[in-house]
Amino acid sequence: MQSSDDMMYSNMSLINKKTLAEEVADRLIEQIFLGNYKIGDKLPIESELMKIFGVGRSSIREAIKILSIQGLLAVQQGVGTFVASDKIQESLNDQMGRAEIADVIEVRSLLEVKIAEKAALNRTATQLKTSKQWLSLRKKFAAENDVQNCIHADVNFHISIAEACGNPILTEIYKTASIQVTKSFVSSNLNTDSFKESHSLHEDLLQWIELQNPEKAASAANSIISRL
Repeated sequence: MQSSDDMMYSNMSLINKKTLAEEVADRLIEQIFLGNYKIGDKLPIESELMKIFGVGRSSIREAIKILSIQGLLAVQQGVGTFVASDKIQESLNDQMGRAEIADVIEVRSLLEVKIAEKAALNRTATQLKTSKQWLSLRKKFAAENDVQNCIHADVNFHISIAEACGNPILTEIYKTASIQVTKSFVSSNLNTDSFKESHSLHEDLLQWIELQNPEKAASAANSIISRL
């Protein structure tokens, strides 16, 4: 029988979970590749796309943002959204997947301090609760020497802070880097000793975010980075 912690853990996955917006984006890509929407064609208005895909307005807008970043769509304010290309630009995830892991870790580390600072200013009570849950799981799995789940909880703790920073671009770059870093952590950590040793630093980070002190949160994040 699953404990409440295990059930919470199984229901909270921030990595590798495809959102409704991503699913809509995939279906739009398919329609473009099939020629149902050609270069220069204007997409249906938001309300029509909501009916077609059976999702809310926010999912449609996020899907359009995803495809705009990939260069497939172009949004003209007050006019509409048009198909700009039928060739997908290489995604950030693909680029990071080919990069040296040291370079990816460096990118992630550079973002940590700014994300912590912004999270202290912008976090919500709900986001703070999510971070606390991941930190609790990190401690639990570290004590049990459960390496894989400890790494998963650690990475998702940091991602939850990125989610709270209020800058979706920073969040997406950080999440993409974290996916690659996770692979490295799994192969380089044979036990959870380093996670136990650094746990108090993570508690400090979350405390300063909760107290909405950006300077102290940034300093705590920097202390964590210095141990990598």
